[in-house]
Amino acid sequence: MITVHDVSLNFGERTLFKEVNLKFTPGNCYGIIGANGAGKSTFLKILSGEVEHDRGEISVSSGQRIAVLKQDHFAFEEHTALDTVIMGYPRLYQIQKEREAIYAKEDFTEADGMRASELEADFADLGGWEAEAQAGQLLSGLGLDEEDHGKLMAELDESKKVRVLLAQALFGSPDILLLDEPTNGLDLESISWLEDFLMNFPNTVIVVSHDRHFLNAVCTQICDIDYGKITPYSGNYDFWYQMSQMLQRQARDQLKKREEKARELKEFIQRFASNAAKSRQATSRKKVLEKLDLENITVTSRKFPYAGFKPDREIGNNVLRIENLGFAFEGTELLKDFSLLVNRGDKIAFVGTEHVSKTALFDIITGTRKPDAGDYYWGQTTAFSYFPKENSAFFDSGLSITDWLKQYSPDQDETYVRSFLGRMLFSGEEALKPVKVLSGGEKVRCMLSKMMLSGANVLILDEPTNHLDLEAITALNEGLTAFPGVILFNSHDHEFINSIANRIIEILPQSGGRASSAGAYIDRMMPFDDYLTDESVKALRAEAYHHAERLRI
Repeated sequence: MITVHDVSLNFGERTLFKEVNLKFTPGNCYGIIGANGAGKSTFLKILSGEVEHDRGEISVSSGQRIAVLKQDHFAFEEHTALDTVIMGYPRLYQIQKEREAIYAKEDFTEADGMRASELEADFADLGGWEAEAQAGQLLSGLGLDEEDHGKLMAELDESKKVRVLLAQALFGSPDILLLDEPTNGLDLESISWLEDFLMNFPNTVIVVSHDRHFLNAVCTQICDIDYGKITPYSGNYDFWYQMSQMLQRQARDQLKKREEKARELKEFIQRFASNAAKSRQATSRKKVLEKLDLENITVTSRKFPYAGFKPDREIGNNVLRIENLGFAFEGTELLKDFSLLVNRGDKIAFVGTEHVSKTALFDIITGTRKPDAGDYYWGQTTAFSYFPKENSAFFDSGLSITDWLKQYSPDQDETYVRSFLGRMLFSGEEALKPVKVLSGGEKVRCMLSKMMLSGANVLILDEPTNHLDLEAITALNEGLTAFPGVILFNSHDHEFINSIANRIIEILPQSGGRASSAGAYIDRMMPFDDYLTDESVKALRAEAYHHAERLRI
């Protein structure tokens, strides 16, 4: 158990947390939520001891081990993936290495034998004999092939390093598990595995995440950070959202009533303060006005950006026809004989583990790349706008955000552009920042602004929720759900896919089997949750991935 008592933290004149009191108990998963900059990650660092708080106390039950999801992806470059995972249990890892060093000695002494005996007992008590098997299971569950388990971290790409560090945090059943954005960099299959793992985890979990489906699946309680306070709510994210909306409506109504009362009192005081007959009443009402507390009725610090996509023209029946596309990159065949007919009204989510193939498809149909074979045909009434996964090239300039967006605006009036940026949370001086210094989330909001100004009736989005906070994801989700045109998109956000898509396409891995040859895919006109439980889909996926695994071996 971990207890937070009267904890406060200030950064200069800004109060990040004030008199926080919370208790985190075993068997519960606590989701920490709040607007960007509210202090979610900082709060986890306070709990882990990485950041020192100004006042108050953090107490952990005696003998309990805290595990933290590390954020430095290059801290273990000289270690294998398996060793890096086992290092998540420092005492076990130290015993393992000391034991190995003793047995490696050529001049093995009696003292070494006694020490080895002590180490063997501790090694067994801490589960050392099962350590490598458990570490391997964690890595496999998070999507790492067995051949990667023995590789040095320096040999693994960024997405695999993220998974190894997550496995490190999960290893050895820690008493308290602190996870900051654990689903970042994971595909839907790995996220599903992690959800199952945490739902069956018997100890305390405290997690920061922007993934609504993940929070709903694993959380038993939500801790909401707003205006320096952390308020606990029983239940998952959806329950918190419904409860918070009700409380915010009540707060707004209460504030409105008090503001109206204050206005009436001020008007009376101004009218009759100099009137001898009414002066006593004016004085009395002035005292009532002074007691009215408007500042302590806080609505919320959360800000939702605007997300509204309005096509300039209605889309026709002929949208997009793809015929026998083929594409290879660095010797790897990503698409082969890929054909597809996109219809009016389609909102297609491209899912599955072949992420590079999905990006290649989007790049080809938007003209960013040329296919090696085949062709594609856009309908005459279509106009598309593309959100690429990699967007840094768009921001390689010294332009301000305002001047950058002007390039894509049909209305060049600066007042119009600044007004639009204000709705995207770039208000005042923020709109004058150089685009080359923007954060990942700010770049995404700029790219979405560009798309909204395009008037396109076809939207193509490659992982648009990356770098966004929950408020921005919710706004984008609602905007795309309301969009009357065609959407082709790829995302790791389960709720995002399930609430937007009416058609699911999964590009299958390259395989020797006829039903799952390179470029083959599963195509179903159904919501994502139905797709995941469809028995015919399960059979096709099992066959495809089985053939692919046999080819790889």
